[in-house]
Amino acid sequence: MRFGVVTFPGSNCEQDVVHAVNHLGFDAGHIWHGDTDLSGYDAIVLPGGFSYGDYIRCGAVARFSPVMSEIVRYAEAGRPVIGICNGFQILTEAHMLPGALLRNRGLKFICKTVHLRAEESACRWLDVPAGTVLRVPINHNEGNYICDDETLARMRENGQIVLRYCEPDGTLAEGGGAPNGALDDIAGICNERGNVFGLMPHPERATDPMSGGTDGAHFFTAIARRVAEVAS
Repeated sequence: MRFGVVTFPGSNCEQDVVHAVNHLGFDAGHIWHGDTDLSGYDAIVLPGGFSYGDYIRCGAVARFSPVMSEIVRYAEAGRPVIGICNGFQILTEAHMLPGALLRNRGLKFICKTVHLRAEESACRWLDVPAGTVLRVPINHNEGNYICDDETLARMRENGQIVLRYCEPDGTLAEGGGAPNGALDDIAGICNERGNVFGLMPHPERATDPMSGGTDGAHFFTAIARRVAEVAS
């Protein structure tokens, strides 16, 4: 299993992803934003950071990097792609995932560990039972997910809502509990096929008990098992 981790000018979490993947026993390689060869990679990761300084909008410039055309084709072939934090923003800007990410409610940068509830979804990147509560850190300024009512209804129907911000016992706070103000407490979504996944929390920072727990490991081990199943 080999993960390809894309680096854009301004990315700052690519080394975290590589370390997490290696710690879990998998291989990882760096992909520069100007590269167009994705052969040899079993899954693609768009990491967090501030691609192109977040100019215009977060991910708006990165969306036009040469590598993105290849990532779109890679995903259209049914292969797995994950966008973490800024990577999630890039996926929405590239129209690989619906909706958009706005400034956090309160207009403040948020950096803390949150509780996430796994939902019944089509996502191939996570295989924990629905209702499982995970502890994963967030670290962002634009994590306020929005979409129109029609899109939200369609995502609910298709099982595209993968993660919601929740209370420690898994319940949803009355009136919404997303620390960033995200619609429907959404922390992560996938496309209809389930192979493209975007989330604001950073699972790569929760794969080692020495650095914040191991709940983030699920997001990498699950897709590795699925890729192995397809290969066999």
